[in-house]
Amino acid sequence: MAGAAESFATVGVRPGTPRHSRVVRATHWIAAACVLALLVSGGEIVLAHPRFYWGEAGNVLMPPLFQLRLPASRATVPTGYDYVLPDQNGWSRALHFQTAWIVVLTGLIYFLFSRHFRRDLLPRARDFSWGAMTGVMTGHLRHRREQDASSYNALQRIAYSCVVFVLCPLVVWTGVAMSPAFVAFFPLSVVLLGGQQSARTIHFFVSLALLAFLIVHIAMVALTGFRARMRGMITGRAATQEKT
Repeated sequence: MAGAAESFATVGVRPGTPRHSRVVRATHWIAAACVLALLVSGGEIVLAHPRFYWGEAGNVLMPPLFQLRLPASRATVPTGYDYVLPDQNGWSRALHFQTAWIVVLTGLIYFLFSRHFRRDLLPRARDFSWGAMTGVMTGHLRHRREQDASSYNALQRIAYSCVVFVLCPLVVWTGVAMSPAFVAFFPLSVVLLGGQQSARTIHFFVSLALLAFLIVHIAMVALTGFRARMRGMITGRAATQEKT
């Protein structure tokens, strides 16, 4: 299985050939469930106080850096609406914090017990060449169809690497920087970000970037062979054959 998998990034797959290992499939779907929980709980946390500040302190008596035009779930937050949403901040914070650590653990398992990222998603030196970039733009590396469901182009590999090495560490860092217990143990984590309110604001924008990546990811799966890609991520096998 491992030998056959090594060729996935450069050649087509044959019927019955393993597409994704059990570790990749399990971590993918655990992460997918966690992302859904993070979106729901994170949205509820924002509704508790849809105002963002910069620095260490921020409250309703201070002018915000910016404010989302959303109703709040707390009557003390001025939003311009004449009603208050039900306050669900307690369970949402607990779910958000616990789910975040599950995602971190899942990611570690993925990297420790799978070669998928290093083999298929880690950018090569040629991916940063002018030819590779223009190839994406002109369609040479255009969106893959079902028969190409085992390969990733230069733009995809660069995008995945930015998510893994930039956005994910930053969203974790800014998240723990809002935890009083963690900050008490490692105060430099929040000092480097400019304060807890700065950490919250950065966390919000990084989360939006990850959400944008997720939307594009789902759209590309739908547009480039939904059945084949879903089959590969559920059963581990692809059912189409590419001419080589």
